[in-house]
Amino acid sequence: MDSRRPVRGRAERRRTAKRVARRGRRSFLRELPVIVLVALVIAVVLKTFLVQVFVIPSGSMEPTLQVGDRVVVDKLTPWFGSEPERGEVVVFKDPGGWLEGHRTSSTDGSVLHDVKSVFSAAGLLPSDDERDLIKRVIGVAGDTVECCDAQGRLSVNGTPVDEPYIAPGNVPSRITFKVTVPQRRLWVMGDHRDLSADSRYHMGNPGSGTIPVANVVGRAFVVAWPLSHFGQLGVPDSLSSLPVQVAGSSAVGPIPAEPPLVMGVLGVLPAVVRRWRAPWRAGPMAD
Repeated sequence: MDSRRPVRGRAERRRTAKRVARRGRRSFLRELPVIVLVALVIAVVLKTFLVQVFVIPSGSMEPTLQVGDRVVVDKLTPWFGSEPERGEVVVFKDPGGWLEGHRTSSTDGSVLHDVKSVFSAAGLLPSDDERDLIKRVIGVAGDTVECCDAQGRLSVNGTPVDEPYIAPGNVPSRITFKVTVPQRRLWVMGDHRDLSADSRYHMGNPGSGTIPVANVVGRAFVVAWPLSHFGQLGVPDSLSSLPVQVAGSSAVGPIPAEPPLVMGVLGVLPAVVRRWRAPWRAGPMAD
């Protein structure tokens, strides 16, 4: 009996396994462009119609939202004509003048700029042109929002509002105002009143500081990251329980304009790549 035959058999099996592994790697490299394209399409669909993730750039919504928090924004609801309600945290496009001085020039080369533009359009990278902000809705169309009463409280339609979400040490407003919200517009304020350049600071603009409903990108409904901040963004009863209204000052000092939100989508590409690579990790597929 030839003792070399088992050795040759094992060597042949090893060579066969290496050939299969090489074919698997080549197959994956050939299909990688398709994987990337599918991931980009999925990301675009998610960003356009369903949800979008924004990164909080400033402390204007503390303590509800911290700098660096990732919030998930529901973009589907506005497509069905549902308008934001009092107490909801919404992302909206700059109605004009709210982000003055925060447009930065890019130093990227032409090739890198084009690549970043593609991924920004898909929501996988932040865009240099994004002009979005995040605030809490305090007044909707027809509401009269006023601050402050004899007890220093903010009121909506004459009803004082309990605001447990305001940052510790802040008062409802250091600016005296009384505004009736026009149709299809919203009065919005940050939870960190002393840091938020919100509707109060734009009362000289068209709409008396209110923003168009059409500018609302969506409703932020959950903090997704970091996990230590994970949780749902609820609507306080003090605002949601107010009856629907039928439509018919000096600051203590300047507050700088706020940086725009950074946007993106959750890890679509890594998940797709892991899904496609799984068969090759397990070995050759049967015919």
